[in-house]
Amino acid sequence: MKKQSFIRSIFLFSCGVLLAACSKDFLNRPPEDAIVDVNFYQTSDQVLAGTAPLYNIVWFAYNDKASHGIGDGRAGVLMSGSYQVENIRMQTTDVTPEVYSSWTAFFNVVAQSNMVINNVTKYTAPGVPANIKQMGIAEGRFMRAMAYYYLVQNWGAVPIIVDNNTLLTDTTVARNTVESVWEFIIREFQFAADNLPPSPAQKGRITRWTAKGMLAKSYLTRAGLGGNGQRNQDDLNKAKAFALEVITGSGAKLMSSYEDLFIMKNNNNSESLFALQWKYDGDWGTQNSVQAFLAYGSEITGFGDGWGGDLGASPDQLSLYTATDKRLKGTFMLPGTHYSYIHQAVDDPNNPGKKIVQELQVPWNWVGTERYNTRAWVKKYVVGRPEDNDGKVTQQHTEMNTYMLRLADVYLIYAEAALGNAASTNDDQALKYFNAVRERAGVPEKNVITADDIYRERRLELAMEGQAWYDLVRMYYHSPQKVLDLIKNQDRGTYRVVPNAATNATGWTVTSDVPAKYAVTAGNFFLPIPAVELSAAPNLRKPPVPFKF
Repeated sequence: MKKQSFIRSIFLFSCGVLLAACSKDFLNRPPEDAIVDVNFYQTSDQVLAGTAPLYNIVWFAYNDKASHGIGDGRAGVLMSGSYQVENIRMQTTDVTPEVYSSWTAFFNVVAQSNMVINNVTKYTAPGVPANIKQMGIAEGRFMRAMAYYYLVQNWGAVPIIVDNNTLLTDTTVARNTVESVWEFIIREFQFAADNLPPSPAQKGRITRWTAKGMLAKSYLTRAGLGGNGQRNQDDLNKAKAFALEVITGSGAKLMSSYEDLFIMKNNNNSESLFALQWKYDGDWGTQNSVQAFLAYGSEITGFGDGWGGDLGASPDQLSLYTATDKRLKGTFMLPGTHYSYIHQAVDDPNNPGKKIVQELQVPWNWVGTERYNTRAWVKKYVVGRPEDNDGKVTQQHTEMNTYMLRLADVYLIYAEAALGNAASTNDDQALKYFNAVRERAGVPEKNVITADDIYRERRLELAMEGQAWYDLVRMYYHSPQKVLDLIKNQDRGTYRVVPNAATNATGWTVTSDVPAKYAVTAGNFFLPIPAVELSAAPNLRKPPVPFKF
């Protein structure tokens, strides 16, 4: 049987399985057989229900594995001998599973967003307030822009699709130029900034500040496009201005504790500007499944999942942390570390065959009198057992939000835009926001910052949030050789990590075991289009063309 191309598959997806339950006040399921009916969008609640799937299920296939496989694995944050190895080793091909799952996820977001925009525009009843109607359209256009934000940075030129109906008859869909895609993204985010409310209509929904934050990030990235070592100053100025608007106008504040960002009860906290919203007991695809793949064992999940025992920080990532950096404990689990808010099941020494549940102290291996681990296991997005989370954990299901944009990111965007093309900066405002991130982490302030300082800070602050790869893409736009050299020199091999104290370790010694560095060139830096799509849609091989706005 001939495999479907994305042109047909995203249309089918948009017409079928998108509208799943999520929470009592936010992502309730509208009637699936009525979602495109003229009689559905009769109230404000129905308009909001129609946009609800944009916050979870359409993103599931990317969030499930590809977000950390591509976003962190390809960036050098992770190492493993058995999981995501093609991505970690920069050997991603057109049949690597995460390539297809992320490509289809992003185009599913596009398809659902197109449907929402069309339906809210056409079918909303006259009695629904105009601002609610515009907000629904703006949510659709924002999410469509988010999908293209990821698509263009992973694949470069991709087709811009704004009408699902066209796909049924148009067999000549072509890729659009990278410049066109970025212009489209910025126009969509600008529409969202102009039409979203200043505060969330319901907890967890996006606002104008979300859109302005993504405008800042988009201008910052586009600034380097084809820059030959320089970035476009006008785009840098806009990135800086939008970031400052978010910082001073949104009311968002950094959480005082870095670790607290990744405890489920703190979903939609003061720092969160945009996060995917999940439901642990909803239909498949409405949950956050990443704990299943990242947690080192079932003893800390309470179920048969916890398959991340062979996954951990790369030696390159571990080398970035200083002894006082609080983000290490919040991101990776090192031997002997104590987590009071996560529990583990261990053998009961007084009752063979029985288990007791106690606060987590990360275990280590023993060989004679030597204790060590061969992994610094992943902590971020590992939330623990049901009893750690008011019961809201089942196998492969949690409700932990996935951060897409938070205030610390915007602080670092401002600093990078303020630095611009200079070798360094001591700009007071840039230092203020840059050092606010460092102060929370427990590391010393800096008086001058460089591009390398900002890149390192982003690696530390946003590790395991699917961001590090896109930081490399942004740098690649203006300094490709620097990025290729950086990746080539990353050690993604094996190591031993030994705690410096017998219990409640506060320091570790990391010793490289078998260093591993992988080749990367301009030819394999960006992702290949999935093989099945090229087979079914050969026009994707043709040179890209400008999009007609």
